[in-house]
Amino acid sequence: MGKRYDMTANTREHWDDVYGEKFDTQLSWHEDDPEISLELIELIRVSKPSSVIDIGGGTSRLAGALLAKGLHDVTVLDLSQVALDTARERLGRAAETVTWISADITSWVPDRRYDVWHDRAVFHFLVDTSQRAAYLESVKRGVKIGGHVIIATFALDGPETCSGLPVARYSPSDIAVLFEDHFELVAHRHHLHQTPWGESQSFQFSVLRRCV
Repeated sequence: MGKRYDMTANTREHWDDVYGEKFDTQLSWHEDDPEISLELIELIRVSKPSSVIDIGGGTSRLAGALLAKGLHDVTVLDLSQVALDTARERLGRAAETVTWISADITSWVPDRRYDVWHDRAVFHFLVDTSQRAAYLESVKRGVKIGGHVIIATFALDGPETCSGLPVARYSPSDIAVLFEDHFELVAHRHHLHQTPWGESQSFQFSVLRRCV
């Protein structure tokens, strides 16, 4: 059994320990193929010159899949340096074309704007109002006008905790309200994610376009 964590300890040390104790294929959120994310990226007509940042990318296969599609402006941000090192090692020489950022999204200030901001399961860990406000400020700074945000969280019928931490659950309409000052909801999907041990977890994926 893995280490049990304090429910409020959403820290770099926590996530370094999580990624350090298990292979990525032993993590509940692991996907061999980020199928839904790629489907939604295709839906918004991302092209080879498009810039994409994967928030909380960790050991996700998304960066590699985007490189395989010919994209060359790919950034991965994660709180855990351990996760980023694992992902870089797996990609080999291709990792040299990716920008890797180890940072806390609630304090990180983007120094550029991206065409696509992708987040599969970071936002739902931000259970404090001030954390969500800081995240939304980063999104506003980091996404171009006309750019898109793809944000996945546990759905309303999804788990209440993950990795020993509490999470907030959302519907697409909840996400639309939170982002409404600068973004409009343009698409959404419900997805039953299968963990590596066969358990189903209910997710919602929302796609928003920056309009102002």
